[in-house]
Amino acid sequence: MNSSDGSTLGRPRSDSARLAVLHAVDDMLVEEGYGAMTMKGIAERAGVGRQTVYRWWNSKAEILFEAVVLDAAKELTIDPGASSAEELDLFLSAVLAFLTHSHAGSAYRALVGEAQHDAKVAELIGSTDVLVAAARPLLERAVERGDLPTDLDLESAATELVGPTVFRVLAGATVAPESPSGSGARFLARFRCESPASSGPGRTPRTPRR
Repeated sequence: MNSSDGSTLGRPRSDSARLAVLHAVDDMLVEEGYGAMTMKGIAERAGVGRQTVYRWWNSKAEILFEAVVLDAAKELTIDPGASSAEELDLFLSAVLAFLTHSHAGSAYRALVGEAQHDAKVAELIGSTDVLVAAARPLLERAVERGDLPTDLDLESAATELVGPTVFRVLAGATVAPESPSGSGARFLARFRCESPASSGPGRTPRTPRR
């Protein structure tokens, strides 16, 4: 980012200020709650001017959502494993931990709640579904392995994958940490059964197109 006079000398300071704001909004959510946060308070907590905050974001929801996107990308990344089923189990466990124990997950839940009566927040979080985005690489690997059909609608499948866990957490149900175990295999089996190329019990996964 260039400084106001067009030079690049301000880049390190600007980047530091941006990160300070993102860290501040995370801390304030935990300490004060979403409703109590203000753009002025966020700027003061981050140690930057309000004009700096408004230069990058129009609302506290935008700041919080950017922090969620960045943190979710780290917390929900699953390295390639021995099998697609294992990866999906690990991913769903990560989603559960994200929603129930992570500051970023708390922020995500706060934004989902706010979106129920704020159309702008609803549009904001709908612009990038962080959970679906995190699931896509796993589903793509499953397709490459032949564990899922090659014509799979990845976005719809990712939504079906994370939906039950998200619903149970948002509904206030108690979800045991070990509950995702076996979910990956069941998910894969369901989509294999629904595949048009499936021929019946005992079928083998289709070979992905190269």
